[in-house]
Order: sequence, then C-alpha cells, then structure tokens
Amino acid sequence: MWLFLATEILMFGGLFVGYGLMQSVYPEAWIAGHHHLDRIMGAINTVFLLCSSFTMVMAVHYASTNNKGKTIMNLLLTLGFAGGFLVIKYFEYAHKFHDGLLPGRFFSYHGGGPAEQAMFFGFYFCMTGLHGIHVLIGMILISWITLRTMKGEFSSAYYTPVDLVGLYWHLVDLIWIYLFPLLYLVN
Repeated sequence: MWLFLATEILMFGGLFVGYGLMQSVYPEAWIAGHHHLDRIMGAINTVFLLCSSFTMVMAVHYASTNNKGKTIMNLLLTLGFAGGFLVIKYFEYAHKFHDGLLPGRFFSYHGGGPAEQAMFFGFYFCMTGLHGIHVLIGMILISWITLRTMKGEFSSAYYTPVDLVGLYWHLVDLIWIYLFPLLYLVN
C-alpha cells in the first residue's frame, strides 16, 4: 500500500511541478484564472475533507476495538462528507462550463484577460478532476469496507482492510490540502 501511495504522490507531484512551471511563464494568466475560482466553495470542501479524515481515523480506531456500530457510523459519515465534496465540485464545474472557462481549445470565455487562461483551466480541471476521481474511488472502497463491517468481518484481531482504505483516504485528503491553497489562495 505504501508503494502505491508513493506512486500517487509522484503522479500528483508531476502535476504540481508542471503547474508551477507554467505559472512562472504566464503569471498574468494564472492570476486572471485564479480570480474565477470560488474560495468559499474551496474552503467548504477543505472542511468536508478534513472532517472526513477525522471520521476515517475514528472508523479505524473503532474497528480496532471491536465497536462495529461506531465503525459503521464513522464510515457512513466519511461517505457523507465525501459526497458533499463532490456535490460542491459539481456546482463549481457547472459554473466554469457555463462561463466557458474550459481547458484548451474549448475555452470560450469572453470576459477578457490573457488567452493563456485556458492553460490555467487545463491544469485546474486536470488536477481537481483527477482528485475527484480519487474521491470517487475512495467512496467505493469505503462503501465496500462498510458492507464488510456490517457483515462482521472485522475485529480487533483483523481490521487491515479498514486501515488500508483509511491510508488511501488520508492521501486523498492530503492532496486536497495542497490543491486548495495552490489553486484558490495563491496569487
């Protein structure tokens, strides 16, 4: 699992490096693109993922102490926070689509600003979209762990799958902790 997580970090690390390089080449476009992002929605998503990380920690803890009910409750809370994250991301994307703030040749925004904003939105959609796919995969894994917990498959003697899904979920949260300031806060 640790090797898999390292490859995920390398993948997102490459995107972060590319983002930083292009930001240094087209700073005006990055500033203009940055102003189209909603900091409030980004901050709410950050709170959702931080809360989901806490509930995942609690689920692993309760799985390790044979508390099936609280394990299930915390896994369901984690799913709820993750779902909330994706709902907000949907509204953010819908707004960008409506305004024509799309990557590459699909960029059709007529509000002015540097043409290279299309490149900013290419990175924005690539990074947040890839992260969103990871959130969706995490939700599938958490649902699978929840069903197995309901069947009584885990105890203090064996809860490794809950722990491993928790590690994956924490990586998803950690990546957002880097994406949020990079995209929404840094000018």
